Amino acid sequence: MRIKQIKIDFHVTTEIKRFVYVYLIEMEESCVLIDSGVAGSEAIIEKAMVENGHHPSDIKGVFLTHAHPDHIGTANYFREKYGAKVYASEGERAWIENIDLQFSERPIPNFYHLAGQSTVVDQVVQDGDKVYLSDDTYIEVIGTPGHCADEVSYRIGDVVFIGDVVPVRGDIPIFIHPDETRHSLSVLEGLSGIKKYYPAWDQTYSPKMMKEKIENAKEIVNVLETIVLDLDHGQELFVLTEQVCEKLHRSAWKANPLFTKTIACCRRKEK
Repeated sequence: MRIKQIKIDFHVTTEIKRFVYVYLIEMEESCVLIDSGVAGSEAIIEKAMVENGHHPSDIKGVFLTHAHPDHIGTANYFREKYGAKVYASEGERAWIENIDLQFSERPIPNFYHLAGQSTVVDQVVQDGDKVYLSDDTYIEVIGTPGHCADEVSYRIGDVVFIGDVVPVRGDIPIFIHPDETRHSLSVLEGLSGIKKYYPAWDQTYSPKMMKEKIENAKEIVNVLETIVLDLDHGQELFVLTEQVCEKLHRSAWKANPLFTKTIACCRRKEK
């Protein structure tokens, strides 16, 4: 088995440039993708396959960690053109199969340009499932929600693909549930026998680096939640978001609706 990291650059707006990693898992006669990048990145993925001695029709499966646009953008393309099966969790399925629903519930700039088309999920996966790629190679599904409702990570032997589970220092923290995020970080921390961790938007982590990233991520979540709870006195959400950004010295973040949702999930819950 070989792993090819494919970098996909894209723009959320003309001012905001981002990237995401798609992973090509190569076996002797077939391949699978972990996530699928944004719409329009089909040629980049196909080129990487050809350069590595494969034809795009060798892709037998697209394993989606979650439903956000930069992860699902080419899934329908590879399903329709090459017959690849699409795998995803039940909690992410509705947004994958109906991107209009996703946009109505999570509108972001340039959404349709990034998300592409809705696609059928051929096989729903959940924590603990094993999907065999060959007689002796399988993908183990690990539930890691928090960044979104039902994100999953995928383990193959001594490597694991962790999507967007781990918030990193210096970048905008995006999650919808602090407790689930902390739990998922603990799940990843507790995995044994892992030699490499592959996130969707950062460098590959060694076990030592992963331990450091997890500690940093826990601190990010804890500090942000503490600040929100300290400042939250029932004011309008946009006001609270501005106050949090001022406290963090991150004024640019207040314009991002996804960070506003992060603030909302950290607010004091009514009893």
